[in-house]
Amino acid sequence: MDATFVLTASCPPGKRKVDYYSDKLSGFILEVRANGGKSFHLRYKDTYGRLRQIRIGPYPDISYEKAKREALKLRSRVVIGESPLEDKQAKRSVPTVAELSVRYLDYVRTYKRSHDNDARALRLHILPRFGKMRLDELEPEAIAAWFGKKVEEGLSPASVNFLHVVLGYMFKLARQWKVPGADVNPLGAIPHFRIDNARERYLTAAETERVKAAIEASPNKQLRFIIPLLLLTGARKRELLDARWEHFDLDQRRWRIPHSKSGKARHVPLSQSVLDVLAQVPRWDDCPFVVPNPQTKRPYKDIFYVWNKARIEAGLPDVRVHDLRHTAASNMVSNGQSLYVVGQILGHARVTTSQRYSHLSQESLLVAVDAGAAATGIDWAKSAV
Repeated sequence: MDATFVLTASCPPGKRKVDYYSDKLSGFILEVRANGGKSFHLRYKDTYGRLRQIRIGPYPDISYEKAKREALKLRSRVVIGESPLEDKQAKRSVPTVAELSVRYLDYVRTYKRSHDNDARALRLHILPRFGKMRLDELEPEAIAAWFGKKVEEGLSPASVNFLHVVLGYMFKLARQWKVPGADVNPLGAIPHFRIDNARERYLTAAETERVKAAIEASPNKQLRFIIPLLLLTGARKRELLDARWEHFDLDQRRWRIPHSKSGKARHVPLSQSVLDVLAQVPRWDDCPFVVPNPQTKRPYKDIFYVWNKARIEAGLPDVRVHDLRHTAASNMVSNGQSLYVVGQILGHARVTTSQRYSHLSQESLLVAVDAGAAATGIDWAKSAV
């Protein structure tokens, strides 16, 4: 077989196709079909002795000489024990980032309360850039450059770090699931942006009174229960909005949160003030949720609009819902509770998270030692002279 033969070869009448074998390169084939189409192939036996055939390309898109050179390369791989066909099939089975995202979101919906945030990050940022790419096509350099560009475009470093987390977790799960193309996580070599995201904003007693007045005047009647429950328990917003009555043991004064941010269940002790608020919360037949939307009897997707209106009315436009959790911690620490106890109540997975309140603990200690010194009734500095 040579270039001239390939040019003139035809399929015999009555046959659908015919294979012409090279007399110089074992397994190198020209397939000629009845419709005149021609293509080059390599036939070989894999390490198990099974006959395999891999398509090199169509003629004349690929010339005889180029097809022969490619066949030689493939043949050399066969000699050392590789299987070009299986490698090619494995390559084709590598999913795109978009395809993996479907399985990823189905998985995180089963346990991750913030899965809506993951879906939003994928839809608005990750998929438009990487969605059509297969997993083994993503390079750390390209991803890191994209992260930098996102920050330049105005996305906060914390938000870009979240994109890092979502994409990295997708690859981690893909590797656990043995998804082709996920052997190496390209996010592993990319550092997060350094940020100081431990914003400290606590409500004073006077500010708390203003919030109380604003939520009581709000047209959303559930807000007057939601806000104090968040402030008194230190719970995360989503934990309360999804809470069910079956999770509360009012006799034992305990609230069991089945799935916290860490993915594990945790228990929140209930103060008498919380019990008093819960006693006023309206209930509806066949509605298991504690503070549902009265119209749908389902949890609120978000309360930003009504909260935003209330905080503006209170003259506190900078106070976030999450700051209620900080305030709960501040109130406990300032009244002598240890960082360990506060961390347990708030469900901190790491001790370092509770450390942001250490300065409050120090203030409490200073108050304690001043009170202890005053209790002696002696002016020690004066008597020492």
